[in-house]
Amino acid sequence: MISFFPFFLFKDAAIYLNEGLDNDRFDNHPTQHTITWYNIAHSTWYNILDLMASTLLLALGLAEHPFNGALPTSNVLSLGAPVHGILEVTALSMLACGAFVKMKWQGLKSFFTHKRSLAKFLVLCVMYIEAIVVVIRSKNHVRVTRALRPLFLIDSFYLRGVRRTLRQVMLSLPPILDMLVLLLFFIFIFAMLGFYLFSSNQDDEYFTTFERSFISLFVLLTTANYPDVMMPSYAKSRWSVIFFIAYISVALYFLMNLLLAVVYDTFTSIEKDKFRKLFLHKRHAARRAYTLLCSKDPPHWISLKQFLGLMKFFKPNQNVLHNYIVFKSLDKEERGALSLDDFYNVFEKKELSWKKVLNRKKKFVSLNYPIFSYHLCVSYRIRISLPISLFLHLISCFFVFFIILLGIHWLICQKAFDYFIYLLTFFLVYGTEALLKIIGLGAKQYFRSGWNCFDFIVTVLGIIGAIGASAKSFSIAFIVCLRPLRLLLLFKLKQRYRDVLDTIWVLMPRMFRVALVILCLYYSYGIIGLECFSGLKLKNCCNGTSVDVNYRESGYYYLNNFDDLLHAFVTLFELTVVNNWFIIMEGVVNVTSDWSRIYFMSFFIITMVVMTIVVAFVLEAFLFRIQYRKRTTNEEVEMAIKTEINVSYEEIRALDPQLVEQEGVQEGETVRHYTTGSLTSLRCVQEGETVTYRGKRHKTKMDFSIKMYSDEVQVSTNISMP
Repeated sequence: MISFFPFFLFKDAAIYLNEGLDNDRFDNHPTQHTITWYNIAHSTWYNILDLMASTLLLALGLAEHPFNGALPTSNVLSLGAPVHGILEVTALSMLACGAFVKMKWQGLKSFFTHKRSLAKFLVLCVMYIEAIVVVIRSKNHVRVTRALRPLFLIDSFYLRGVRRTLRQVMLSLPPILDMLVLLLFFIFIFAMLGFYLFSSNQDDEYFTTFERSFISLFVLLTTANYPDVMMPSYAKSRWSVIFFIAYISVALYFLMNLLLAVVYDTFTSIEKDKFRKLFLHKRHAARRAYTLLCSKDPPHWISLKQFLGLMKFFKPNQNVLHNYIVFKSLDKEERGALSLDDFYNVFEKKELSWKKVLNRKKKFVSLNYPIFSYHLCVSYRIRISLPISLFLHLISCFFVFFIILLGIHWLICQKAFDYFIYLLTFFLVYGTEALLKIIGLGAKQYFRSGWNCFDFIVTVLGIIGAIGASAKSFSIAFIVCLRPLRLLLLFKLKQRYRDVLDTIWVLMPRMFRVALVILCLYYSYGIIGLECFSGLKLKNCCNGTSVDVNYRESGYYYLNNFDDLLHAFVTLFELTVVNNWFIIMEGVVNVTSDWSRIYFMSFFIITMVVMTIVVAFVLEAFLFRIQYRKRTTNEEVEMAIKTEINVSYEEIRALDPQLVEQEGVQEGETVRHYTTGSLTSLRCVQEGETVTYRGKRHKTKMDFSIKMYSDEVQVSTNISMP
């Protein structure tokens, strides 16, 4: 505990809540002597500088010369060794300052016993020495340690979700490694059998040695060389097909699918365990904060005054009205105080976006519009809104009909419709649709919909492009081709499609994190490839081999190289796609040595593991969604949390008289955007009246998991209670 003064009690309690949110260890909770360093380490500018330094360090990979000095002529991003060396020293110095701040806050013992902090510190020291050597020598040398640069980015505050994803991947590895050992054992057995069966065939280059047999069957695991690998032996004896059918059936269709099943089972267990730990950690943090703030006399509740004091530090950008609404949403029993069970929900309630709800008549009054304008607009919108639903359905039918008509016309005439007629028809229809929607819904309500904004932007850009095309200056009229994306809304008509689309919505943040993990993997392997294979002459490098035709000038495979980081990224992506990946490997091996296969085969294994975990992500999310819907009584699963709170005139005036005297919030505006200096206006509310505020936020995986695992949550909660 920092101090017993109220100011520090509020600050201390807010720190506990933030530790619960960030999943930080309570062992590093700041004391009165380390609170200054804690505040620096958790300040926005510190986190931004740390992210900028990490990003700069990664970006230097685009500008650094390979150690052999060979540079592609197309590289315009390269910098001299002294320049990028100084930039690297600068970035590393910023990261070193961040490490120093964390040492002062956590203490040396706690800092160096934390594995990630220790690894980051050691890598930082090695890179710092190497960067200084580069600056002194003004020349690059072999620096494979640059492949560890993503460690700094992953450790930054804003990528904590990526850290959790990477941690899940690492925790999923033990059973995956067991399955990989079993898989490699079967490949070893079949390679030995293939060598003894087919090595006598002089025309078969795939089984000439045991090593070659193993590599051929390893590539066959991806089907990239099938049926080429089988044809020489098949030409000599048709019975040889039994060997390949048996291998593909066992290795590809059985063991690989078994690997997916093992990964899915492990991943599901890890996901549930992660949810349990995060949930209990948040409750533990809330309980610690509650202990600091609750009344010392029974029933030991938190008063409104204590809660508002806490929120000044926990959510410093919110005004007193917003915090009071959060308090009322927590106080379900309307006791004017919060019990521990009420306070547990503070993490969920604080994320709600609160908006003031007014009927349309009050809205016009609050905007100082004449009252007759309200009646005029309401009457006009009623007349417009009656047929608007039918019109929008006709728009969708017209769009589908027009797409079918275009396809039929192309199939019959083998040419597209007249371009001008196409644009004119679509712009007239879409323009009319947008105009009617704006009139019927109002401009503000219209632009709240993401699909409406999409339609409006596409239509406006299409019109501008058509004007430019008619003037023969420019054309972006092709933008209307994006309109078929609007048909995705039709998939919401079927329950199964709604489940799929909702699963995609839940998965999007996690897929973004997985994509960052894959990019970091690409960066690390790209740097290693740059150090090992940059400057190789791959054109016409494989004369007399099975991949000879691919590396001729007309084959273009020589473009898949590691001359710089961007080329390496493209090459690694092609290896990830798997198709013909062995051709890239064979080209590099022909120029270097067989040891180069380790690079490509290890990359394939790692990407296979990551992609298998991605599939497990999708399977777990979709099956979780189906099981969740079966457990809920409602036929439709709400994707948003909504609640309404009524606040009386007297309550608002008691909070702050300025709330009813100054100019402020109109309908639909977010309460949290208003600070104490410019609070909300409630001139349209009279004494005795109430104002309704609606809170809303999208559900997260945590929200679904709390309900899905409600029984386990109750048991874990009872066990964890002191």
